[in-house]
Amino acid sequence: MDKSKSNGSHSVAEMGGSSKGTQTKKANSSKMQSSQLMKLFEEELKDIYWAEKALTKAIPKMIKNATSADLVEALENHLMETEEQVKRVEQVFESTGKKAVAKKCEAMEGLIKEAEEIMEECEEGPMCDAGIISAGQKVEHYEIASYGTLRQFAETLGLAEAVTLLEQTLNEEKLADEKLTEVAITAVNIEASEEEEETKTKKSSK
Repeated sequence: MDKSKSNGSHSVAEMGGSSKGTQTKKANSSKMQSSQLMKLFEEELKDIYWAEKALTKAIPKMIKNATSADLVEALENHLMETEEQVKRVEQVFESTGKKAVAKKCEAMEGLIKEAEEIMEECEEGPMCDAGIISAGQKVEHYEIASYGTLRQFAETLGLAEAVTLLEQTLNEEKLADEKLTEVAITAVNIEASEEEEETKTKKSSK
């Protein structure tokens, strides 16, 4: 009887030890996942930091090649926003106790190069403006995806200040994209279409 009690007691102890071991493993696994997510968050932040700084140099070139007054205004406004967004990314770094470091963003470099090629190949006017809007919106969509991801990472990691900062920029990028769409629909695309029709008419009359 005593032996049976002893065996039963030993069995319960083993079960308790097994339970604690499982909890420890889960805690360690959760901690490791959090650490890996934080590392990914920092890498993505370095990426968008480089991208924003590169855009402060690329947008003035778009402004210089644009002819639509509405497009120029939209680009000028977004340039000012972009300069503030660079500072905001630096604030996100600071809020996590990290130094602001830029890591070359291959995707943004490709988008900027595509915009430059469009401006080189198009004659100044509505058609070039349409090309600039197309390139600009590709940039905006990349940034919207990047900031949306960063914001979600920050929320998962419990980085409240970073969430607020990233959400502010995310909303600005969405509005900038909407503004470019508005400019395209109300003016630039119509003018580009009319310009193309005029060119076709001239060619057919020869």
